[in-house]
Amino acid sequence: MSKGREGSAAGGGAAAILLRYLREQNRPYSAQDAFGNLQREHGLGKAAVVKALEQLAQQGRVREKAYGKQKIYFADQVSPRPRAPPPPAPTAADAASASPQEQLPAASESELRGLDGDIAALSTKVQALQQSCRQMEAELKDLNSSMTTPEMAREIEELRKDCASYAEKLERIKSAANHVTPEEKEKVCSEQKLYCKEWRRRKRMATELLEAILEGYPKSKKQFFEEVGIETDEDHKVTLPEAV
Repeated sequence: MSKGREGSAAGGGAAAILLRYLREQNRPYSAQDAFGNLQREHGLGKAAVVKALEQLAQQGRVREKAYGKQKIYFADQVSPRPRAPPPPAPTAADAASASPQEQLPAASESELRGLDGDIAALSTKVQALQQSCRQMEAELKDLNSSMTTPEMAREIEELRKDCASYAEKLERIKSAANHVTPEEKEKVCSEQKLYCKEWRRRKRMATELLEAILEGYPKSKKQFFEEVGIETDEDHKVTLPEAV
Protein backbone atom coordinates (compact mmCIF):
# COMPACT_ATOMS: atom_id res chain seq x y z
CA MET A 1 0.00 0.00 0.00
CA SER A 2 1.34 3.46 -0.89
CA LYS A 3 1.99 6.15 1.72
CA GLY A 4 -0.89 8.26 0.37
CA ARG A 5 -3.39 5.41 0.81
CA GLU A 6 -2.02 4.59 4.24
CA GLY A 7 -2.41 8.25 5.30
CA SER A 8 -5.94 8.35 3.90
CA ALA A 9 -6.89 5.16 5.76
CA ALA A 10 -5.37 6.49 9.00
CA GLY A 11 -7.23 9.76 8.58
CA GLY A 12 -10.47 7.87 7.99
CA GLY A 13 -9.90 5.82 11.13
CA ALA A 14 -9.27 8.95 13.17
CA ALA A 15 -12.42 10.55 11.75
CA ALA A 16 -14.50 7.51 12.68
CA ILE A 17 -13.08 7.43 16.21
CA LEU A 18 -13.69 11.13 16.73
CA LEU A 19 -17.20 11.02 15.28
CA ARG A 20 -18.16 8.11 17.54
CA TYR A 21 -16.58 9.85 20.56
CA LEU A 22 -18.42 13.15 19.98
CA ARG A 23 -21.73 11.33 19.59
CA GLU A 24 -21.24 9.25 22.72
CA GLN A 25 -20.19 12.20 24.87
CA ASN A 26 -22.72 14.60 23.29
CA ARG A 27 -20.80 17.69 24.39
CA PRO A 28 -18.41 20.15 22.69
CA TYR A 29 -14.66 19.57 22.62
CA SER A 30 -11.72 21.51 21.27
CA ALA A 31 -9.11 19.69 19.19
CA GLN A 32 -6.70 19.85 22.14
CA ASP A 33 -9.26 18.32 24.53
CA ALA A 34 -10.18 15.54 22.10
CA PHE A 35 -6.51 14.80 21.49
CA GLY A 36 -5.81 14.63 25.23
CA ASN A 37 -8.76 12.31 25.89
CA LEU A 38 -8.10 9.89 23.01
CA GLN A 39 -4.34 9.91 22.71
CA ARG A 40 -3.59 7.14 25.21
CA GLU A 41 -6.42 4.79 24.18
CA HIS A 42 -6.16 5.14 20.39
CA GLY A 43 -2.67 6.59 19.89
CA LEU A 44 -3.90 9.51 17.78
CA GLY A 45 -1.53 12.34 16.97
CA LYS A 46 -2.60 15.94 17.43
CA ALA A 47 -2.21 16.77 13.74
CA ALA A 48 -4.40 13.78 12.82
CA VAL A 49 -7.06 14.86 15.31
CA VAL A 50 -7.13 18.43 13.98
CA LYS A 51 -7.29 17.24 10.36
CA ALA A 52 -10.02 14.68 11.09
CA LEU A 53 -12.18 17.23 12.95
CA GLU A 54 -11.85 19.75 10.14
CA GLN A 55 -12.75 17.02 7.62
CA LEU A 56 -15.84 16.00 9.61
CA ALA A 57 -16.90 19.66 9.88
CA GLN A 58 -16.48 20.18 6.11
CA GLN A 59 -18.60 17.06 5.48
CA GLY A 60 -21.31 18.36 7.82
CA ARG A 61 -21.08 15.36 10.14
CA VAL A 62 -20.09 17.51 13.13
CA ARG A 63 -20.65 21.15 13.91
CA GLU A 64 -17.85 23.68 14.33
CA LYS A 65 -17.94 26.91 16.36
CA ALA A 66 -15.13 29.45 16.60
CA TYR A 67 -14.48 31.35 19.85
CA GLY A 68 -11.64 33.77 19.19
CA LYS A 69 -8.67 31.72 18.04
CA GLN A 70 -10.10 28.45 19.36
CA LYS A 71 -12.58 26.14 17.65
CA ILE A 72 -14.89 23.63 19.28
CA TYR A 73 -16.58 20.65 17.69
CA PHE A 74 -19.72 18.76 18.66
CA ALA A 75 -22.06 16.18 17.15
CA ASP A 76 -24.71 17.55 14.82
CA GLN A 77 -28.07 17.65 16.61
CA VAL A 78 -30.23 18.05 13.48
CA SER A 79 -30.83 16.03 10.39
CA PRO A 80 -28.37 16.66 7.55
CA ARG A 81 -29.25 19.25 4.94
CA PRO A 82 -27.89 19.68 1.42
CA ARG A 83 -24.73 21.75 1.34
CA ALA A 84 -23.50 23.96 -1.48
CA PRO A 85 -21.13 23.28 -3.10
CA PRO A 86 -21.61 19.52 -2.77
CA PRO A 87 -18.98 17.66 -0.74
CA PRO A 88 -16.25 15.70 -2.53
CA ALA A 89 -16.85 12.07 -3.36
CA PRO A 90 -16.44 9.86 -0.25
CA THR A 91 -13.39 7.66 -0.03
CA ALA A 92 -13.34 4.02 0.99
CA ALA A 93 -12.44 5.04 4.52
CA ASP A 94 -15.41 7.44 4.60
CA ALA A 95 -17.71 4.66 3.47
CA ALA A 96 -16.44 2.45 6.25
CA SER A 97 -17.18 5.12 8.84
CA ALA A 98 -20.64 6.10 10.06
CA SER A 99 -23.03 7.45 7.40
CA PRO A 100 -24.84 10.82 7.63
CA GLN A 101 -28.07 8.94 8.47
CA GLU A 102 -26.54 8.25 11.88
CA GLN A 103 -27.05 11.86 12.98
CA LEU A 104 -28.56 12.34 16.42
CA PRO A 105 -32.29 13.12 16.55
CA ALA A 106 -33.34 16.73 17.03
CA ALA A 107 -34.14 17.70 20.62
CA SER A 108 -37.67 18.81 21.46
CA GLU A 109 -38.55 22.19 22.91
CA SER A 110 -39.19 20.68 26.34
CA GLU A 111 -35.81 18.93 26.26
CA LEU A 112 -34.09 22.17 25.29
CA ARG A 113 -35.85 24.02 28.12
CA GLY A 114 -34.77 21.30 30.51
CA LEU A 115 -31.18 21.59 29.32
CA ASP A 116 -31.32 25.37 29.72
CA GLY A 117 -32.55 24.88 33.28
CA ASP A 118 -29.73 22.44 33.99
CA ILE A 119 -27.21 24.92 32.58
CA ALA A 120 -28.59 27.75 34.74
CA ALA A 121 -28.53 25.56 37.86
CA LEU A 122 -24.97 24.42 37.17
CA SER A 123 -23.87 28.00 36.49
CA THR A 124 -25.30 29.08 39.86
CA LYS A 125 -23.54 26.18 41.54
CA VAL A 126 -20.24 27.10 39.85
CA GLN A 127 -20.55 30.72 41.02
CA ALA A 128 -21.23 29.57 44.58
CA LEU A 129 -18.22 27.25 44.50
CA GLN A 130 -16.01 30.00 43.10
CA GLN A 131 -17.11 32.35 45.88
CA SER A 132 -16.41 29.65 48.45
CA CYS A 133 -12.96 29.06 46.93
CA ARG A 134 -12.16 32.78 47.12
CA GLN A 135 -13.17 32.87 50.79
CA MET A 136 -11.05 29.82 51.59
CA GLU A 137 -8.09 31.31 49.70
CA ALA A 138 -8.39 34.49 51.78
CA GLU A 139 -8.52 32.45 55.00
CA LEU A 140 -5.49 30.43 53.88
CA LYS A 141 -3.59 33.63 53.13
CA ASP A 142 -4.37 34.95 56.63
CA LEU A 143 -3.29 31.69 58.22
CA ASN A 144 -0.04 31.61 56.24
CA SER A 145 0.79 35.14 57.39
CA SER A 146 0.04 34.32 61.06
CA MET A 147 2.51 32.96 63.56
CA THR A 148 2.68 29.21 64.02
CA THR A 149 2.12 27.59 67.42
CA PRO A 150 5.87 27.04 68.06
CA GLU A 151 6.59 30.65 67.02
CA MET A 152 3.91 31.96 69.39
CA ALA A 153 5.32 29.82 72.22
CA ARG A 154 8.80 31.31 71.66
CA GLU A 155 7.36 34.84 71.52
CA ILE A 156 5.48 34.31 74.79
CA GLU A 157 8.64 33.02 76.44
CA GLU A 158 10.60 36.10 75.29
CA LEU A 159 7.88 38.41 76.62
CA ARG A 160 7.89 36.64 79.97
CA LYS A 161 11.65 37.13 80.22
CA ASP A 162 11.27 40.84 79.40
CA CYS A 163 8.53 41.23 82.03
CA ALA A 164 10.70 39.53 84.64
CA SER A 165 13.64 41.78 83.78
CA TYR A 166 11.53 44.94 84.01
CA ALA A 167 9.98 43.80 87.29
CA GLU A 168 13.44 43.21 88.76
CA LYS A 169 14.63 46.63 87.61
CA LEU A 170 11.56 48.30 89.09
CA GLU A 171 12.11 46.52 92.40
CA ARG A 172 15.72 47.74 92.55
CA ILE A 173 14.60 51.30 91.94
CA LYS A 174 11.94 51.07 94.65
CA SER A 175 14.36 49.62 97.19
CA ALA A 176 17.19 52.12 96.49
CA ALA A 177 18.17 54.39 99.40
CA ASN A 178 19.38 57.33 97.33
CA HIS A 179 16.03 58.67 96.16
CA VAL A 180 15.86 62.40 95.32
CA THR A 181 13.52 64.27 97.62
CA PRO A 182 11.04 66.84 96.26
CA GLU A 183 13.06 69.62 97.91
CA GLU A 184 16.29 68.50 96.22
CA LYS A 185 14.52 68.25 92.87
CA GLU A 186 13.13 71.78 93.26
CA LYS A 187 16.60 73.13 94.14
CA VAL A 188 18.17 71.51 91.04
CA CYS A 189 15.45 72.88 88.77
CA SER A 190 15.87 76.39 90.23
CA GLU A 191 19.63 76.29 89.69
CA GLN A 192 19.20 75.11 86.11
CA LYS A 193 16.76 77.93 85.45
CA LEU A 194 19.23 80.48 86.91
CA TYR A 195 22.20 79.17 84.91
CA CYS A 196 20.24 79.07 81.65
CA LYS A 197 19.08 82.64 82.20
CA GLU A 198 22.65 83.76 82.79
CA TRP A 199 23.81 81.83 79.73
CA ARG A 200 21.29 83.62 77.52
CA ARG A 201 22.20 87.02 78.98
CA ARG A 202 25.93 86.59 78.40
CA LYS A 203 25.42 85.21 74.91
CA ARG A 204 23.25 88.20 74.01
CA MET A 205 25.86 90.64 75.33
CA ALA A 206 28.67 88.89 73.43
CA THR A 207 26.65 88.88 70.22
CA GLU A 208 25.89 92.60 70.44
CA LEU A 209 29.56 93.41 71.12
CA LEU A 210 30.81 91.32 68.20
CA GLU A 211 28.28 92.85 65.83
CA ALA A 212 29.47 96.32 66.81
CA ILE A 213 33.08 95.34 66.11
CA LEU A 214 32.22 93.70 62.78
CA GLU A 215 30.64 96.92 61.50
CA GLY A 216 34.11 98.38 60.96
CA TYR A 217 35.97 95.14 60.32
CA PRO A 218 37.07 94.76 56.69
CA LYS A 219 36.89 90.97 56.62
CA SER A 220 34.13 88.46 57.13
CA LYS A 221 32.69 87.34 60.44
CA LYS A 222 34.21 83.87 60.07
CA GLN A 223 37.70 85.28 59.43
CA PHE A 224 37.37 87.56 62.47
CA PHE A 225 36.39 84.65 64.72
CA GLU A 226 39.35 82.62 63.45
CA GLU A 227 41.83 85.47 64.01
CA VAL A 228 40.58 86.27 67.52
CA GLY A 229 40.00 82.61 68.44
CA ILE A 230 36.30 82.81 69.26
CA GLU A 231 34.42 79.53 69.56
CA THR A 232 30.64 79.52 69.43
CA ASP A 233 28.03 77.13 70.78
CA GLU A 234 27.31 76.05 67.24
CA ASP A 235 30.96 75.07 66.67
CA HIS A 236 30.65 72.55 69.51
CA LYS A 237 27.05 71.58 68.60
CA VAL A 238 25.80 72.89 71.95
CA THR A 239 22.13 73.83 72.20
CA LEU A 240 20.80 76.13 74.88
CA PRO A 241 18.13 74.26 76.92
CA GLU A 242 14.56 75.41 76.69
CA ALA A 243 13.38 77.81 79.36
CA VAL A 244 11.98 76.03 82.42
